Amino acid sequence: MKDSDPAIVAIERAMVAIRRSQTRRALGKFAARAGGAAVDPTIFGVLDAVETRDGEATVTDIAGALGVDQPRASRLVARAVGEGLLERRADQLDARRIHLHLTAAARSALDRAHANRQAVFAAATADWKAGDRTEFARLLTRFVSDFGAVSARDPE
Repeated sequence: MKDSDPAIVAIERAMVAIRRSQTRRALGKFAARAGGAAVDPTIFGVLDAVETRDGEATVTDIAGALGVDQPRASRLVARAVGEGLLERRADQLDARRIHLHLTAAARSALDRAHANRQAVFAAATADWKAGDRTEFARLLTRFVSDFGAVSARDPE
């Protein structure tokens, strides 16, 4: 794409660099600095999906949040349950429906991960003006929202 908008090219390159920096090894280093064991990034995604829904989700919610099929989501949930990070509870109105809840261990792991990542982001932007950090946060949040909307559209 010779005639690509230079800003779009820069965004694409930056997003690739961000993805590369989020390797298991890098995430493991972050966790070690925070004094805790690293949660497998795949399982972290499951926990994050539950946390985003105020600590309660279904396997269908997890599948949608991660962009995977139901069987894959079920396997990931089973792993998280097996590792003591999620617990299953029957719906009080419909016993066939199961809700997933974060355990205390999951909340602790998520809190450590969030605090550690925020510390890394704070260090990376330490020399920025407060207004620049605020504007970056606003634009990045908008980008993620708009990207999600574009990604959710059916291919034409």
